[in-house]
Amino acid sequence: MRAGPYEPWRIVPGALDEKLGIVVLEQSVAAVIAEMPVAGNTQSLGRLHGGASAALAEAVGSWAALVYASTFGKACVGVDLNITHHRGAREGVIRATATPLHLGRRSTAHQIVVTHEDGAHLATARITNFLIDPE
Repeated sequence: MRAGPYEPWRIVPGALDEKLGIVVLEQSVAAVIAEMPVAGNTQSLGRLHGGASAALAEAVGSWAALVYASTFGKACVGVDLNITHHRGAREGVIRATATPLHLGRRSTAHQIVVTHEDGAHLATARITNFLIDPE
């Protein structure tokens, strides 16, 4: 839900975000931070599923682009996501932090760092979003 015509977007998690257990902790143009439990998001060997990590990274990166875009009446659409997994996790909570690499008039790029609650660096992602007129 938007607060006004040029005020930042207020993040509302979607159905997939809710299924994954994603909770938004902080949202601003400078950073979007969210957490997700490992439990319920594992692959067949009992480790955190890489797709779940990627979904978390895409969510926070897209939300970060949307918060920025909404400050001047735009929306956004993701066009590229890449992620490198460095370590796995079997339990606990992971945290994703999206910070801007580029904030332009037509596109944004954000870096997303995924860490475990014990401080271990699990993954690094980058997302590019195009800024568009809202429908």
